[in-house]
Amino acid sequence: MKKRHQQKLVVLTVFLFLALNLPLLLLFDKSEALLGIPILYIYVFSIWAFSILVSIIIVNRYYE
Repeated sequence: MKKRHQQKLVVLTVFLFLALNLPLLLLFDKSEALLGIPILYIYVFSIWAFSILVSIIIVNRYYE
């Protein structure tokens, strides 16, 4: 794997660490819901899905 792809994955890891850190999670920990789903769950699963998509894009560009 090229060094720039590794660097992009490291940046993604740091972003995930910050996005899923407790102080930021507490901002979304409310009793409100969107379409019957708690806001915290929507936040966590959207960050998770975003990280998967970005990882796939980075890794697929390596194999081209």
